[in-house]
Parts: sequence; C-alpha cells; structure tokens
Amino acid sequence: MSEDSAVRPIVVGIDGSDSAQEAVSWAADEAARRGTGVRLVSAVHVPPSGYRAMAPLPLGFIDELKADADRAVAQARSAIQERHADLAVETVVPVASPAPALIEESKNALLLVLGSRGSGGFTGMLVGSTAVALATHGYCPVAVIRGNRPATGPVVVGLDGSPTSEAAVALAFEEASLRGAELVAVHTWTEYASDVSYATARQFVVDWKAIERHQVELLDQQLAGWQAKYPDVHVRRVVARDRPARCLLNESADAQLLVIGSRGHGGFTGMLLGSTSQALVYHATIPLLVARHI
Repeated sequence: MSEDSAVRPIVVGIDGSDSAQEAVSWAADEAARRGTGVRLVSAVHVPPSGYRAMAPLPLGFIDELKADADRAVAQARSAIQERHADLAVETVVPVASPAPALIEESKNALLLVLGSRGSGGFTGMLVGSTAVALATHGYCPVAVIRGNRPATGPVVVGLDGSPTSEAAVALAFEEASLRGAELVAVHTWTEYASDVSYATARQFVVDWKAIERHQVELLDQQLAGWQAKYPDVHVRRVVARDRPARCLLNESADAQLLVIGSRGHGGFTGMLLGSTSQALVYHATIPLLVARHI
C-alpha cells in the first residue's frame, strides 16, 4: 500500500445481507487500525428490460430498489458508528451493476471489502463473473470476509515467486506488522508443480531432499529484504510437498488473516480462476485478502 494510504478509504460493497454486515464490521476495525475512513457502496442493479420476452419494469421499481439500498447503507453506517463513534463514514448508492461500480471505486480505495455471500445485486459475488472481474480488474487489494473473524493468531501468506505473489508478500508483512502478529510464509510444491521442480527431480533422480532444499532457497529468495524492512515481524517458513489450497487451509486454521496473490504460476496457477481459488473461497474460515499486482 502506498504512502498516501491514510487519505484513502476502505470501500465496502454491501447489500443488506448478514455476510455484508460482517464485512462492514471487519472494514470498520481495519479503518480504525489504519486511521482512515470507510466508504459504503450499495449498487442498485436494474435488470435489463430491452428483450421483447420481458415485461416492462413496474412503475416505481427502481425507486424501491434504491430505497432498499439506502436502508442497507444506513443500517451499515449505524453499525459502524456504534462500533467506532469517531470513524469517518461515506455512503454512495450508484445505479449500476455491482462489478463495474466496485471496480471504479477501487481506483481510489485503500482496500475493497466484500462479504463471502450476498443477496440482491451481489448474489453470487464470489462464485461468478463479478468475483473474477474484481480480482482481475480491481485497482486495490480485495478482502473476502466470513463470519469467523479471529482477533489473534498469525497472518498466513501463500508464495510461488510470481509478481502477484511478491505483492502478496509485501501486503502480508504490512498486515502482520499492523497486527503485531507472526507471519507464516507458505510455499508448496509437487513433483509436477512447475518445469523447475520437474527438471530438478530428474537431475537428482527424484531426490526429494534435494528438491526440498531448492524450494527452501526459492522461498528464502522471495523473503529476502522484507525482514530488514519489517524487523518487528517474526517469520515462520513452511515448505511442503502438497497442494496449495490444502496446505494453506491447514496452515490458516488458527490464523487471523490469509493473504494470496490474484494470479500465480507453478503450484498457484489460476489462483482466482481454478480449483485452488474455489477451495479457498468456499472453505477458508477466516478473512481472505487478495493482493493485486498492477
């Protein structure tokens, strides 16, 4: 996050669902931790009515949708004020599809926060095109919040050497420092995780100890320099011959935050488009923070 992060708000996409309220609470706590404000966004999504098979929208339909959105942001604002009375809160109710509205908001956001499940305009937020759009085209990190929000425990980050993995490392160190938490750096590999590991396996005639030493070196290289920048953060390294999602889920079971890159290579290929991302979205029991490499 840049040096002017204090002047940028944490943006929360809300829709009145219980999951959105959890996202609001988490975002408010994070804004208070960072000394910034919260911006609540509830997009009024108007269904298309240009198809001949569809009946025209009822009179006042859009007004009712907007009234629902206004109530959702008012409820969220009240919840924040009860939790942090002095926190600055902005609200906006655009008439737009959720994904484009939130992508636009992300241009000036410190962080974009979403609930893990939605309703109304945010239905399927994390299992359809909206989630992919936010992870792919957003301009800031994206946090996905579940009901279980532990206040203690380490920050866990998944690494694989890709550019977004580097962004995840930077973000994870900052988050661990802010929380006074241990950082668990996780690097996984399998015999076919990448061309490098496969070539190494052949070179050592499947000498798994040698391959593991090589993977440890890769992890050390990616962490080099960050310990000097954040001397207050204790780092525990985990190098495992395992699938990324399974290892990250296991390591983050007692963590307060899981940080990943939006795209990767090797063991993290297709992080937000394939099986690994789906497993983390559906099964991670703690807040998930997706770093963006712009």
